[in-house]
Amino acid sequence: MSMIRTEHVSKKFGHLEVLKDVNLTVENGEVICIIGPSGAGKSTFLRSLNQLEMITGGKIYIEDELFLHREHDKTVESIDKEKHKALMLEMGMVFQHFNLFPHKTVLENLMLAPMTVKGKSQEEVEPLARQLLSEVGLSDKADVYPSKLSGGQKQRVAIARALAMQPKIMLFDEPTSALDPELVGEVLNVMKKLAEEGMTMLCVTHEMGFAREVADRVVFMADGIIMEEGKPEEMFNNPQNARTKQFLQSIL
Repeated sequence: MSMIRTEHVSKKFGHLEVLKDVNLTVENGEVICIIGPSGAGKSTFLRSLNQLEMITGGKIYIEDELFLHREHDKTVESIDKEKHKALMLEMGMVFQHFNLFPHKTVLENLMLAPMTVKGKSQEEVEPLARQLLSEVGLSDKADVYPSKLSGGQKQRVAIARALAMQPKIMLFDEPTSALDPELVGEVLNVMKKLAEEGMTMLCVTHEMGFAREVADRVVFMADGIIMEEGKPEEMFNNPQNARTKQFLQSIL
C-alpha cells in the first residue's frame, strides 16, 4: 500500500508556478529524501501534503484514499470532513524552526495536541509522552521550559511532539537547517532510529550524508519538478540528469 501518492500536483503563488506536475509515490515504511537547490519547491511540496499550502491542481492520495483533488485552484472532488481529518492526523510534521510553546513545559508541549485534537485525557497521554522523551534522550527535560534547551534539544522535542499524535507518516522540512553544526548529529540520530523502526518518512534535507545512509530513495527537485529519483548509490555515484550532476558537484 502506498502511504502518499501525488498525481500532477501544481502550485502557483499568483503568476509564479512553484510546483509543476509533481508525481511521487511513497510506499509504506519507505524513507525518501528530497534534495535540490533553494527555490526548487521542496518545502512547498511537503507543506502541500498536509494542506499548509493549498495546491492549485492535481490529486493527493493518503493510504491509497483520495485526500484532495483540485483543478484551476478549485476543489473538484472532496471527501467527508471526518475522513479528511482522520487522514490529516496520519501525518506528523517537523519544521526548520521548532515552534514549541514557550509558556509550556516540554512534557506539556507533547501532551497538548493529543489532548486537544484527539480528546484524550492526561492520564492516557502522559505515559506515551514520557516514553517518547526517553526515546529522544530527553527524559530529564520533561519539566523544563523550551527557553532552557539548546537548538538540538528543541528539535528533538519537536520530533517527539509530532510522534505523540501517533502518525503513520512523518514529514521533515529541513529539520537541521536552523541548528549549529555540532547539534545536527543528535537530531539526525533520532531520525535514523525512526527509519530503522519502519516509520514512513519524507524528508527535505541538505544533509547528503544522511540521505546517502538512510534513504531508500533520493528525489532531486529543481524548478518545481522532480528531475530525477533513484536509490542513493545511483543518485550520488552516477546521476543521469545534467542538473542533478551540477547540483551534487556544487555541494559534495
